[in-house]
Amino acid sequence: MMNRTPKVGHQPEGFMGKYTDQVKLAAVRDYCSGEAGLTTIAQRHNVDVSSLRQWIAGYRAHGEAGVAGKKREFYSVELKLAVLKRTRDEGLSHRQAAALFNIRRFNIICRWEQQYNQGGPEALSWGSRGRRRKMTKNAPIQNKARQADDARSRQELLDELCCLRMENAYLKNLKALVQARELSVRESERKSCLS
Repeated sequence: MMNRTPKVGHQPEGFMGKYTDQVKLAAVRDYCSGEAGLTTIAQRHNVDVSSLRQWIAGYRAHGEAGVAGKKREFYSVELKLAVLKRTRDEGLSHRQAAALFNIRRFNIICRWEQQYNQGGPEALSWGSRGRRRKMTKNAPIQNKARQADDARSRQELLDELCCLRMENAYLKNLKALVQARELSVRESERKSCLS
């Protein structure tokens, strides 16, 4: 039988759950020293690469406070809208937006986007599983919008579809450009982290 006792300051091998703040900070500082790459540092500290990447972003944006563990937080609709707006306006990745707003789990922003796209700003007040916490009075408004869509001509709908496809293609190209820029910025930030 394998001994699953963790080393001092480390989690057990294969552990993908919560890490101590000391482990997080040690891994981030090790990465910022510039001695090794992301994967090597993650293996050295027995942490998940994706988590390490997120801790580094939090550390760069907020210092040690950006790495410290947090209790489960509930975010206001206003904050969710601000995050989504800034992400869209500045072409930020979810990871970058999470670091800027000190949000522990960057993938929650994806969920907010899905909720917003499905139901608008009202949907952001829904519970974590997409269920409404309370009934809203906006259902008649949504039904009227659907009725308005039904009344539109086929050509109007095709024109809108064409516009949406062009917008989608534009956003895909923009995302590719932003990712290329992120790669070069990440490399320069890593060098600045050494200072």
